[in-house]
Amino acid sequence: MTPRILVALIVVLGLTGCATRLNPFNWFGGDREERIAVEETAVAGDPDYRQLVTQVVSLNVDAMPGGAIVRAVGLPPRQGYWEADLVEVGRDNGELVFEFRVYQPLDPNTRPGTQQSREILAGTSLSRQDLSGIRSIVVIAAQNRRSVRRS
Repeated sequence: MTPRILVALIVVLGLTGCATRLNPFNWFGGDREERIAVEETAVAGDPDYRQLVTQVVSLNVDAMPGGAIVRAVGLPPRQGYWEADLVEVGRDNGELVFEFRVYQPLDPNTRPGTQQSREILAGTSLSRQDLSGIRSIVVIAAQNRRSVRRS
């Protein structure tokens, strides 16, 4: 076998492996949106006074050594929302569920602004142990939820 054929064969085999489940960068596919209506309820003993962000605009899960990083972009109704976090609320039947929580602006007269100026980012890191048995990750907002599934 000539070196050119060998190199071509290695490249072809390498590229076909990119779409398999063996590639850790393909563990979670593109996000899907589902419109919902959530009524917030206070949980006894819950010290988190933040509210759900209005919408989750995007959800990404990026592989990293030892686990993954979950990133979500939320869209509140106006500028000034702060201290965004993804708060884990459930882990059941292979599904890991987070709520996207934020504090309201301190000034009630903040401007609505453009969508781009209102977007707020929240993220969390998960270890391989955290991801063990997880087939999908869901992030819930007040008006929608987004999810990603392992491919």
